[in-house]
Amino acid sequence: MASSSGNDDDLTIPRAAINKMIKETLPNVRVANDARELVVNCCTEFIHLISSEANEICNKSEKKTISPEHVIQALESLGFGSYISEVKEVLQECKTVALKRRKASSRLENLGIPEEELLRQQQELFAKVSE
Repeated sequence: MASSSGNDDDLTIPRAAINKMIKETLPNVRVANDARELVVNCCTEFIHLISSEANEICNKSEKKTISPEHVIQALESLGFGSYISEVKEVLQECKTVALKRRKASSRLENLGIPEEELLRQQQELFAKVSE
């Protein structure tokens, strides 16, 4: 990755994450270490490219926060339009998961029972089970 800071190691995807993705995607294929390193560098450069373009789009629209729409526009302007339908599907999945998490946490909050009381009840149940 071309960088003027000289501190490229601070801006890479963890190799363990890339190795896991490679193993899941290509379970029966051996990948050389230098090829894995190349994949890490390509991923890092791709993220930098997309985020920089999304940031420019965000700034042009006088916003302070990059939104998913800015990222989608960046993909289009950089020639990655063929990925947009998949990106939108993944975005919808992420929104669905986030909504489920919020609902689950709000259910606990809506019980109206303080956390300390819930912990006490839990300990009581554990004690009954271990008897």
